[in-house]
Amino acid sequence: MIRRTGLAVIALVLGVSSVQAKVIGTYGTTYRITERDALAEIEERARKVDWNKVLDKRKVENYQGPPDKMQLPRAKRNRSFPVDMSYTTEIDVPDGKGGILYPKGYTFNPLEYVTYPKTLVVIDGADPEQVRWFAASEYDKRLDVTLLLSEGNFGAVSKRISRPLFYADRKMIERLKLKAVPSVIKQKGRLMEVTEVALPVGKAKAASRSSQDKKGAQ
Repeated sequence: MIRRTGLAVIALVLGVSSVQAKVIGTYGTTYRITERDALAEIEERARKVDWNKVLDKRKVENYQGPPDKMQLPRAKRNRSFPVDMSYTTEIDVPDGKGGILYPKGYTFNPLEYVTYPKTLVVIDGADPEQVRWFAASEYDKRLDVTLLLSEGNFGAVSKRISRPLFYADRKMIERLKLKAVPSVIKQKGRLMEVTEVALPVGKAKAASRSSQDKKGAQ
């Protein structure tokens, strides 16, 4: 219970609830079905629904992220820096047993009590090179990785990356002190460590830059 509560607190600190955590394809509330007859009834009803009318696929594919997203520049160099996750609660945080774990106004660092098992990777989904980088990286194959988009069209990115897509909003970006993308975030001791990854310049851009350099030298 302590571990679950601790992870819930970390989610609160990271602002995960406001990350537009939409695994597009899951809709409504999910309940555990305990009776076979109930499951059969649900399946029967589901077959009668015209899902094309219920789910506007065009809206899903054209989704551009939350309204408070932030534009982040591409990382110019590889660098890492620590982020202190100490947080002052804005509400009473329950302990899961009917009591209060942390009262409103209490300042604490959740990483002193629990381990955050996930690695977060933030990319600009509107940058094809960042999308290709993630798809070819080890992160795309790891189950402990959560991919977050700072920008980008959901439909376009989902065609290149076959995993749940999430969006990072302003609150989360500011909380993690993100300055550039791609960024890889994971726990290191009592802090979170942000690593910015500088991608090689694309061939087209490199050729253009080389041409400009030659003109300047003449």
